[in-house]
Amino acid sequence: MTRTSPPDLKPLSSIDLDRLRPTLHRYCARMVGSALDGEDIVQEAMLRALESGVPDRPIENPEGWLFRIAHNLALDFLRRRARLVDTQSDYDVDLIAHPVDEQARREAAAATFPVFMQIPASQRSVVILFDVLEYSAEEVGALLGATVPAVKSTLQRGRSSLRTLASHAMATGERTTLPDAEQQLLRRYVDLFNARDFDTLRTMLAADVQLDLVNRLRLQGPAVGEYFARYGQTQGWRAWPGVVEGRPAILIQQHERPDMQPDYFVVLGWTDQRVSTIRDFLFARYATADAEHYSL
Repeated sequence: MTRTSPPDLKPLSSIDLDRLRPTLHRYCARMVGSALDGEDIVQEAMLRALESGVPDRPIENPEGWLFRIAHNLALDFLRRRARLVDTQSDYDVDLIAHPVDEQARREAAAATFPVFMQIPASQRSVVILFDVLEYSAEEVGALLGATVPAVKSTLQRGRSSLRTLASHAMATGERTTLPDAEQQLLRRYVDLFNARDFDTLRTMLAADVQLDLVNRLRLQGPAVGEYFARYGQTQGWRAWPGVVEGRPAILIQQHERPDMQPDYFVVLGWTDQRVSTIRDFLFARYATADAEHYSL
């Protein structure tokens, strides 16, 4: 009698999440045009995976399974924003005899989020997986449920679209400025933060303030005050005001250096002149490489 393998009751247990999570984030961030929204999708994908029912058969490729969950969530996100404009067209696959193109990969890695967001989602997905994350055509096909010829065709069209748009992206270097009142609040917060005057800093928090210590912990209300204790016990870091994807943020170096390159950031939200949300990326530093940020 043939004995079948039992279903994998915990498919996430076979995935090295510490290794995969930055890759998953890089994909989602480019799919939706935001490192912050991309992290939201990664967290939702993890939650969906944990909450999924017991599979009726073993999951042969758990990483691919998780990628497909994140991919579908990214598409749902785009549909909700009413920005999903996808087209399909025929293409001569013979034109792609050698799909690995180092120049195309450099262009894709350097392309800004606004440029990526202007190409159709199907093309964007394949270009990210193949040229940014450097999966093979076969692996991309397995992740997206597409044939290798279809992957190559979509890749060719996506590269062409990306190259054309990047060459005409005249305004992508423009920066979003914060209102003066918001800058003043941010600078006061950072001054108190650097001075480790956390007692005064807590007075800037809204009563129902929400903390998301990304990839670790969520707190709300008075419990958020405990979050500052860790920073008070840690030496060597420094912080300065900045903007991340148009939002007020604290840029932080874990160990003070002469350069002004942050190791990670903390994004703040305001309501009635009080801090209503804190999103700390201390444990999700991979987002820093993709997020558009600058110092004030």
